[in-house]
Amino acid sequence: MPFQWGVATAAYQIEGAVDEDGRGPSTWDVFAHTPGRVRDGHTGDVACDHYHRWAEDVGLLGALGVDAYRFSVAWPRVQPSGTGAANPAGLDFYDRLVDGLLGKDIAPVVTLYHWDLPQPLEDAGGWMNRDTAARFADYAALVADRLGDRVDAWITLNEPVVVMAYGYALGMYAPGRTLMMDALPTAHHQLLGHGLATGVLRERGAARIGLANHYSPALPADASSAGAAEAFDVFMNRLFTDPVLTGSYPDVPGLDDVVRADDLAVIAAPLDFLGVNYYQPTWLTSPGPGSPLPFDMVDAPGHDVTGTGWPIVPDQLTALLVGLRARYGAALPPLVVTENGAAFPDEPDASGVVPDTDRIAFLASHIAAVQDAMDAGADVRGYFVWSLLDNFEWATGYHARFGLVHVDYATQRRTPKRSFTWYRDLISRSRA
Repeated sequence: MPFQWGVATAAYQIEGAVDEDGRGPSTWDVFAHTPGRVRDGHTGDVACDHYHRWAEDVGLLGALGVDAYRFSVAWPRVQPSGTGAANPAGLDFYDRLVDGLLGKDIAPVVTLYHWDLPQPLEDAGGWMNRDTAARFADYAALVADRLGDRVDAWITLNEPVVVMAYGYALGMYAPGRTLMMDALPTAHHQLLGHGLATGVLRERGAARIGLANHYSPALPADASSAGAAEAFDVFMNRLFTDPVLTGSYPDVPGLDDVVRADDLAVIAAPLDFLGVNYYQPTWLTSPGPGSPLPFDMVDAPGHDVTGTGWPIVPDQLTALLVGLRARYGAALPPLVVTENGAAFPDEPDASGVVPDTDRIAFLASHIAAVQDAMDAGADVRGYFVWSLLDNFEWATGYHARFGLVHVDYATQRRTPKRSFTWYRDLISRSRA
């Protein structure tokens, strides 16, 4: 496939319309409406109102000139209870969106699960319950049967490590459970769901199938912290890649009781690409007394940071892409950078312009890092900016602006930032 330039979004972060046309509640609806969970009590009830303004947003994508648009389907919009027949009105929305994209010659890249689990499934145990993997495959079949004839690529799961770590272990994200190391079954059940859904998509003739993993290179903070960095790498990176590409888990305690015969064969179904979401590396040190984890995370030394305080380290994206090739060799499918971006406190100036020069510098340095990885032999087939729009940014609410397009949440006015024009021009030059 030719190299694809794109942008990405996620359903709960932009759609709004949480109680329209038969959509059921998700774990994020419940979490966001629980006092103290999200900064300033923000919710995704309206978000960017993309459910009603999708045509305007497709127009922005056309003006941007991207090859592909990665968006997620809201499971509770398609299957409100997480089981049973599809909600026709929910599928109708995505049907219109896909046709709108194709009308602009933009390839639809569909993520089936970007963290919005139907709340009835969470009530039955969520990803701690093996049955959720089977329900995910059923849902995948419903979406593929409606959209599969027009979708360019499918991504089964987005960042399963975040669901495990932030959602079930630490309680920072929905569903807000604090199981710590007892959350490990959620890793296996998500990956099993990925494998089962991959089989369903293959049966329906899916064009291309991938998985989008969050990767954070593990860097020891000092000479004595190599073991802590290795432990972090296993839990946060390899746990969600080794079984998919090699058919075996790294040495992680706590999975023996949940892995059944043939599970790993299902999980290791061949992929057409591996999605890489990269924002920052993590520095690690040995855990302090009483720590429930085999590592402690520490602040980055001597790096500029984004508006959210994340260190800006583009050369670690190069190292990550090249390192995946070195670790997995022939088992590694082509790579796609499915998310990369940065939040800065962007607001229009007196003339109405959003001069986000920090974001432009961030994107330029990371795109150069991707090119460096390709020059070193990494097979990278695409790059997607996070995100098209400023949006609901999970537990930080509407405070972190990642978009190429500024959104005034009071009026829903969209204003392309200077980074929008810069990215448009870069894409245009790449085709010259």
